Amino acid sequence: MIDTHCHLDYLEDPGSALSELNLSGAVCIGASPEHARSAVALAEQFAQVWATVGIHPTDAAEHDTPAARAELERLALHPRVVGIGESGLDDYWAQDARAAQQAAFEWQCDLARRVGKPLVIHTRDRQGQESAHLGVIETLKAHADVTAILHCFSGHRLLLEAGLERGDYFGFAGNTTYKNAQEIQAAAREVPLNRLLLETDAPFLAPVPRRGKPNRPGYVRYTLEFVAALRGMDAAELERITDENARRVYGI
Repeated sequence: MIDTHCHLDYLEDPGSALSELNLSGAVCIGASPEHARSAVALAEQFAQVWATVGIHPTDAAEHDTPAARAELERLALHPRVVGIGESGLDDYWAQDARAAQQAAFEWQCDLARRVGKPLVIHTRDRQGQESAHLGVIETLKAHADVTAILHCFSGHRLLLEAGLERGDYFGFAGNTTYKNAQEIQAAAREVPLNRLLLETDAPFLAPVPRRGKPNRPGYVRYTLEFVAALRGMDAAELERITDENARRVYGI
């Protein structure tokens, strides 16, 4: 089972975490220069780990500098780096930083195009708003040659439709298992099987029955079992399909 999106370097015991619950692989997200270096180091240390490098939208105002871009450009060419980001737009945590976020997002779209790797997208709005989601849709329209992975997919209907039309991938995390996540669950039923990915976002968003505790990459299996039940599928078959999708989109 592959965890397609985790922050492995946030864990105190990454080696131990990688041995849990038959986890066969993990993509460690390097969403700042510091974490990009850590993600690449872990990918060099562990054969079952791959990395992405980028700038998270909530950090764009601080970390999107010429020096950071130069370093990430260099790291993006590393053979263990399989994606760019996570990038995108966030109006939940950073309501007044849209210009910085947009500039970093556009640059990472271009970087993903130039290195031929997928772009991992983060998008989050304040409750009752959708400006970040709509901004992501508009930005991706201008970058039709970039494959996107819509990480921790929110279930947003317009982003779902736009992503399906573009041929993007949709990552479902532990919050899919939460009782009030009806929109996310509806999307998990609807997304074509060949565009479906499973992730933890560890150490965040632990799935039921581990909700409220620090998340672990191996807990992706709980989300697998939940989504398989949603779709009326055998969990082993869904694992085979989603792992195949992960290998295809990330080129691993």
